Amino acid sequence: MSAQPRSLLVSERFLARHADQLAAAAREGALALECIAVPDDPEARVDPSACARLELAYFSGDLFPDRSRAFFAAALAAPKLRWLQVFNAGIDHPVFQRFVANGVRLTTAAGSSAEPIAQTAIAGLLLLARGFPHWLEAQARRAWEPIALADVPTDLRGQTLLVVGLGAIGGEIARLARAFGMRVIGVRRSPARPDDPVDELHPPERLRELLPRADWLALACALTEQTRGLIDAEALALLPPGARVLNVARGGVVDEPALIAALRERRLAGAYLDVFAEEPLPSESPLWTLPNVIVTPHNSAASRGNERRQTEIFLRNLVRYGRGEPLQNEARSG
Repeated sequence: MSAQPRSLLVSERFLARHADQLAAAAREGALALECIAVPDDPEARVDPSACARLELAYFSGDLFPDRSRAFFAAALAAPKLRWLQVFNAGIDHPVFQRFVANGVRLTTAAGSSAEPIAQTAIAGLLLLARGFPHWLEAQARRAWEPIALADVPTDLRGQTLLVVGLGAIGGEIARLARAFGMRVIGVRRSPARPDDPVDELHPPERLRELLPRADWLALACALTEQTRGLIDAEALALLPPGARVLNVARGGVVDEPALIAALRERRLAGAYLDVFAEEPLPSESPLWTLPNVIVTPHNSAASRGNERRQTEIFLRNLVRYGRGEPLQNEARSG
């Protein structure tokens, strides 16, 4: 007797690219799959009768942003949906909480873009540490202006980097920073592990007492009720004069007006920012023009390798789902 088919919602493009891998994972997980595709046609919608059969769904990167609405309209209209895998790591958008509230298992691709994000954060750190904002501004004016002796950069070796959020991204930032001889302090809720790439690890409750030791503050934590506004004016004031901030977490983790004030007053020597309170960053924001501020458009994860890594996580989870095993990167409810 053949197994009852499980209906899976995927993009038309994903199905075309990965049909063989999908079939292999289904066999390994002993799943009979019926694939229902979200069409590439921006005007097309998934048929309601197909939505009624859906049990599984994969929100792949090729759906974002143009086909996101069609995908989520179909998934939210699926009364039998049991599991949703998403290509992204962050799930602070309200749409994801709707699925969790409806009892749908939600898994992410956390860790799939850790390397490119960490490399971009370290690139920002190096640009600031080595005085590139000065050189780039001079280059734009075709001016030969070596850094003045009083402003010559301090060696990175021996400086302290405080990493808030020692997950896949924060851990990779820490590992790369240690290669430059930096002392790394990590902040994370979970206990220390033997392979943590840090010199010290502390719980979040100790953050305020750690800030005065940080030459660099790297934010790589999720946006939660506990981390929203975590780096406020008081926290920024605890950093030593001349400290710098790297934010590849979420804009909501930082009090942006307080950050701008600290940069304007030169209490902070610089910042690399990939995320902002409002995105796209408004053209009138001072962050565009402040010296020693490097802005990227929430794009630090950009890498041609992400799709492969995200697909691998989804396919592994598909096998596990079929076998009734725990899923990788499952979001906790509540």
